[in-house]
Amino acid sequence: MMTETVVTVQDAPNSNAANKQSERGHPLGWIKINLDYFKTVPGILKLLQLVCGIICMSCANTRFEKATHFFMFVAVMSFIFTLLMVVAYLISLREALAKFPINVLMSELITTGIWAVCYLIAFIIQLAIWSSSWFPDRGANIAAGVFGIINTGLYGFGTYLLYVESRSIS
Repeated sequence: MMTETVVTVQDAPNSNAANKQSERGHPLGWIKINLDYFKTVPGILKLLQLVCGIICMSCANTRFEKATHFFMFVAVMSFIFTLLMVVAYLISLREALAKFPINVLMSELITTGIWAVCYLIAFIIQLAIWSSSWFPDRGANIAAGVFGIINTGLYGFGTYLLYVESRSIS
């Protein structure tokens, strides 16, 4: 008859940290590229906001009228905000932050609504100033105001979609 030998191996106390690190994987393992988001209506809307923001920034000229400074401020800051949101959705940061006590959806809803109102004020000022002006860059600045109208609608629709999403979760 053969005897059986059972061996029980316990981890050394120092190897716990290494085991936990290997269980979690790579330190940036939470990053998952999510291109499918940009096939949805909110994803396409964010990309359109970026494109329209680029057009607003490229058409507006602050050289002659000081009121265009506010329009440029709104266009640049909303572009940066939207770019950060696009990156956050691209790397699935919103899902990674779900375990923290941060309501990302409500934060995005509020800031998108604020940018919609800011764009509304900015394009009204832009078109009011440049429609009565005779400076050389008049046409480009009026075009910037028109694209400001379009971006106001895009941010307004984005706010509506975020509101509907927040109501469906609650």
